[in-house]
Amino acid sequence: MADKEKPKQTQQHEDDVVGKAYDGRLMRRLIRYLYPYKLPAFISLVAILIKASADVLGPYLTKVAVDRYMTKNTAKSSWLAGHLSSNAFTGITQLAGLYLASLLLSYLLEFVQTYLMQWTGQKVMFDMRSEIFRHLQHMHIGYFDRNPVGRLVTRLTSDVDALNEMFTSGVFAIFEDVFVLAGIVLVMLRMNWWLALLSFAVLPLILIVTRVFRKHVRDSYRRIRSAIARINSYTQEHISGMTVVQLFNRQDRSYKEFKAVNQQHMDAFKDAILAYALYYPAVEILSSIAIALVIWRGGYGVLHTTVTIGVLVAFMQYAQRFFRPIQDLSEKYNILQAAMAASERIFKLLDTAPEIVSPAQPKESDHSGRIEFQNVWFTYQRLDEAQLTQIARASAAELAAMPDIEWILRGVSFTVEPDQTAAIVGHTGAGKTTIISLMMRFYDIQHGSILIDGVDVREHDLNQLRRRFGVVLQDPFLFSGTIADNIRLGSDWISDARLEEAADEVKVRDFIQSLPEGFAEPVRERGSGLSTGQKQLINFARALAHDPRILILDEATSSVDTETEMRVRLALERMIEGRTSVVIAHRLSTVQRADTILVMHKGQLREMGTHQELLAQRGLYWKLYQLQYKDQEFSETLPSLNPSLAMGTD
Repeated sequence: MADKEKPKQTQQHEDDVVGKAYDGRLMRRLIRYLYPYKLPAFISLVAILIKASADVLGPYLTKVAVDRYMTKNTAKSSWLAGHLSSNAFTGITQLAGLYLASLLLSYLLEFVQTYLMQWTGQKVMFDMRSEIFRHLQHMHIGYFDRNPVGRLVTRLTSDVDALNEMFTSGVFAIFEDVFVLAGIVLVMLRMNWWLALLSFAVLPLILIVTRVFRKHVRDSYRRIRSAIARINSYTQEHISGMTVVQLFNRQDRSYKEFKAVNQQHMDAFKDAILAYALYYPAVEILSSIAIALVIWRGGYGVLHTTVTIGVLVAFMQYAQRFFRPIQDLSEKYNILQAAMAASERIFKLLDTAPEIVSPAQPKESDHSGRIEFQNVWFTYQRLDEAQLTQIARASAAELAAMPDIEWILRGVSFTVEPDQTAAIVGHTGAGKTTIISLMMRFYDIQHGSILIDGVDVREHDLNQLRRRFGVVLQDPFLFSGTIADNIRLGSDWISDARLEEAADEVKVRDFIQSLPEGFAEPVRERGSGLSTGQKQLINFARALAHDPRILILDEATSSVDTETEMRVRLALERMIEGRTSVVIAHRLSTVQRADTILVMHKGQLREMGTHQELLAQRGLYWKLYQLQYKDQEFSETLPSLNPSLAMGTD
């Protein structure tokens, strides 16, 4: 599709955007993906609540053991102490059993919660990826012109992974940390409120440190994501173009460029590592200060009998446990922020409606194969509603005079009758490939109409419209799978006999059967391992097996050798029988037998007629023919001018 001109799009680095840590609108939409899995999610939430209670219970049991049985301080007897044995050995054994039971319960609940949320996360990822891929399949071709492949693949991979991390170790883990913190705060305030407030004295400092840490880590993560995107893009581009890199000896230059991009990623990661290396020790120091304050003032209270030793021991344990969830919450903040940014990008994609869809009530038509263009004007530029309204009412002169619109087709009108073969010729950029793209409604025109079988393409059902066409492009494309899979392309109604018949008609059956597994021979990515000519012949078999009413060949023989081209031409003669055919070719020798030839020049249909009629006009077609004929004549005289070439010597 060399002649397709598209407007340059400004690349927006969406991966650089850092969103809010919490967006209620996005979160409500994300929670909907949990609806099919409400039961495991509810069980996980209940498990988290019970586990939080079990985690808070341990230090309290220690307090009861110390006060009731070790120091025999019964001044403030708790509810639990009243249900324990009065015998010290038995009572301590009971408390130890309760402590062990709480640990086992925490382990069991942790297993249940982790397993169920990981399972749910995988289910949500599966559903979301399926929805995104299905949505991409329905997007119009123009959308993919404006959005790089790498960015769309990132939506299916990295962004969905970020949401999975939020579901599995983000939101529910935040609930657990909040419940644990709330439980510790309530128990500490109930046991001794002034000692609890003393423990919380360092909390403002921890919040300040956490805020600074969050700011620096957020910036580092943004730079890491941006650097990874650049690494992926650069690597993909240079691996795909490795032939050119080696041909022009650009290995060293490419390596230096990649090293610079890789350096950016490493520097960003080193900054994140530094932030973590400073943050966690800072929190540890502040929590140690809180414990020291508890020991200092609590010990003073013990000496003055205002605080029991059990309370002091419990406060020391609670102080250690209190700051751990705060550290976790800081980490979960980053996960939540990344998930919000990812969800915003994903929902932006899902909310982008396809611009080309089937009408609500498509019109029925015959399958004659008639093609008609009526005063078609088209541009690849995105136009607003006001411009489209103005274009719909404009005359040809007004359309041509419109500023800032680069028309690819200008008032093109022609008709291809059923079972005729039409050839489209012209210089690169004349609009040849655009014409066939518009027939299949890959794009919508801005002015005029295109009729297939007497019905405007905008009133056809898209699936039924495109099923009428069989297309062979200049660049043959094969998918991973088998040769049979590539010919069928999922059309189960194509029988094995039809498969072999199609391959036989395009003279590729002998080659396929010479392979170790025949039609079941595996095909690697993009047909790696097959020659361009072999891939093109398989594409011919694909088009023929689907028995299209309209056959389109876009420079289909330009990538095959002369011998293969001769075989393909014989096959084409049988392929076009009983079908409407549209052939795009630069070599005029391939289109001379066409029923009608369309000569395109700068988006306009300049000439139309048979080969002999166009030569008689001595216009553009005649000039193209003379130019190619002279080139051919010149190439044929080369051996006579240089005898060494004729003999094949150096």
